[in-house]
Amino acid sequence: MNKQIICAGIVFAMIFSGCQPDAQSNNQEHLLQSLTWFQQSAEMKAIYIQSFNWAGKVMMEKLELESELPMAVVLDIDETVLDNSPQTARQVRDGVPFSNEMWDEWCGLAQAEALPGALEFTLKAETLGVEVFYISNRGIHLLDVTLENLNSTGFPYADAGHVLLKTDTSAKDDRRAKVRQSHNVVLLIGDNLGDFTGIFDMRLHGADSENVLAHRESFGFEYIILPNPLYGGWEKEFRGESPEETRLNKMDALVSYQR
Repeated sequence: MNKQIICAGIVFAMIFSGCQPDAQSNNQEHLLQSLTWFQQSAEMKAIYIQSFNWAGKVMMEKLELESELPMAVVLDIDETVLDNSPQTARQVRDGVPFSNEMWDEWCGLAQAEALPGALEFTLKAETLGVEVFYISNRGIHLLDVTLENLNSTGFPYADAGHVLLKTDTSAKDDRRAKVRQSHNVVLLIGDNLGDFTGIFDMRLHGADSENVLAHRESFGFEYIILPNPLYGGWEKEFRGESPEETRLNKMDALVSYQR
């Protein structure tokens, strides 16, 4: 009798496990460490505040320079002014990979909160007469909910004329050029190198690091970079055909020491 119960339990467990999602392909626990740091560490908050404090200082200094055009600052939205880490947390809790459907669902809630220092910086810019533009690779179909989120959080210039979302390409050079036609852009702020210039969209084989070194004098004065360990262009070189291949690519890239 006991053997029958045990055997039945084993068969049930085998059948039940066969109905579950592929644990390896859906496992998002690799995000847990970086997500916990992003959401919970005081260091993360300090870096954002420090970056926006410095951006405010640089902006004040540039206001002293003569300019034929009105001055403006350009910021990215996601992980620059709005915190979307709850969407990543949903990935981890559900054990599912990122999807456009999940992203649209999250954005549609318009619940993302302001990141530390971002709101204060943009309001300071408004007070000083510096226009604020937001250039984001959110799809244009998300414009209404994005404006709702920015407005409800208190960000200035949250209107269709100052929020430029993606239409046909993720490259931002054309949108930046559009702003520069009418404004003197004194600062670019973002969490991804592509938020500054299309040169940084060239990522493979160390090109991104080489370009950073070639433009070192711009960082802190024209470009303000913010930390994002959750996702971004930096992952591009490591992406494989499967989660396991991606993991192995990252393992191969590690710099360790010999024993």
